[in-house]
Amino acid sequence: MPEDDRVLDTKDQQSGKRVFSISEFRHELGIPLMLARKLITWGYVEVQKTADGTIKITESELEETREYLKNPWYKTKLYMRALGPGIITGAADDDPSGIGTYSSVGAQFGFGLLWLAPWLLPLMTAVQEACARIGIVTNKGLAGVLLRHYKKWLVFLIVSLLIIANVANIGADLSAMTASVKLLWPAGLPFSFTLTAIVLTLIIILMEVMIPYKNYAKVLKWLCLSLFAYIITGFITHPDWARVFGSALIPHVTFNKEYVFAIVAVFGTTISPYLFFWQTSEEVEEKKIARKIDEEGNQVSFKLNDRIGRMRTDVRTGMIFANLTFFFIVLTTAKVLAGNGISSIESAEQAAMALRPLAGDQAFLLFALGILGTGLLAIPVLAGSGAYALAELMNWREGLEEKFSKARAFYLVIALSIIIGLAINFIGISPMKALYYSAFLNGVISIPLLYVIMVVGNDKRIMGRETHPGWVKFFGWAAFWFAVAAILTVIVLSFIK
Repeated sequence: MPEDDRVLDTKDQQSGKRVFSISEFRHELGIPLMLARKLITWGYVEVQKTADGTIKITESELEETREYLKNPWYKTKLYMRALGPGIITGAADDDPSGIGTYSSVGAQFGFGLLWLAPWLLPLMTAVQEACARIGIVTNKGLAGVLLRHYKKWLVFLIVSLLIIANVANIGADLSAMTASVKLLWPAGLPFSFTLTAIVLTLIIILMEVMIPYKNYAKVLKWLCLSLFAYIITGFITHPDWARVFGSALIPHVTFNKEYVFAIVAVFGTTISPYLFFWQTSEEVEEKKIARKIDEEGNQVSFKLNDRIGRMRTDVRTGMIFANLTFFFIVLTTAKVLAGNGISSIESAEQAAMALRPLAGDQAFLLFALGILGTGLLAIPVLAGSGAYALAELMNWREGLEEKFSKARAFYLVIALSIIIGLAINFIGISPMKALYYSAFLNGVISIPLLYVIMVVGNDKRIMGRETHPGWVKFFGWAAFWFAVAAILTVIVLSFIK
């Protein structure tokens, strides 16, 4: 039985004070088990061990912890620190190009596609948990897992398509970020699109290459807070909540070409292959960091059950966060833009501009700042996911925790992906058109990836006792068949004028 579930004596025989198991401790404080364990690991809470190895926490330690957790800001800070790759993955799902897609959907169909947010949540959560579980158990990235099931040339083709799609996404994101800076730029001052895009590119590359992962992950986690801009904006618009929840809970499907394409676009934006590779590889990175911390003499748990338990809280938080953002972007643009007869939005920055005269400066400012923050978060994930996949395929040294001198090829793939993405904006290719084709590529790539993720994750020879739980099997395969249906629909509709 896990140590946090053991029943301890309710009184410490020596002090006469009450003592708590980790499970009791976290229930008393109303915090996740993941955070309770982290507080112990970080040294915030002192624990004692009984003769049989059971951990106990004294009442005085509980009260002291309760006191400093009363500060909501401090509690949020600790929770954010405790979260791992899942929250970053979830937030990166809402990149500027994704925001543009959601804004377009909200403007064109109003609340008509709001139901996709809650209905896609279990699918994307199942897929990301499956990826994370594979990374934890096998200690390999997704490319390494693919090599066990496909020929190397086929994996190379998949990884190449992934990088091409990611580069197109990066180009669109850099375009949206630069346009967002222009929206926020003081009136009357000269502005250079080229110079701003180059500066943003250099900042992102230097951050990803020069900062060790354990520090860089902290930066990415705090950038996740930029997504709150869209949640706040949704409340500022004062929607009819009864209508909102009615539209969100009950699907209203319209069988026409534009509506089906919108569903495909949203699915491709929320369940994207680059997130599969990133999630799996970052679980491996987390273990590397844990081993380094352990070598420094700190308490670190390497138990598989503990890591999977923490991962589950992490992934669910990230996916809920991602879908809440999707929900509020559609809500805002449906209420403000569609509600005022504006049905054509092709980019995130265009949505921000349209909001200003209709919803006020606050909504405009938050929307524009959100584009900038999510771009700084998502572009490193897009570039990093491709680099992890290619490095594992080519047997290069990899990892954001490695120094540039030891993993040159890995970091060069990251830098080149971002630079080529930047170049798309200056060689006559429309970033939004490139994004359209990358969405289709993502859909094609997702089919073999989802299949392997579901098969490998249920193989006892690979996963041992940690195969997919029942709900992951159900919703993971649902995501696979949804992707198959979506691509077939796109192909059929492409021949219909």
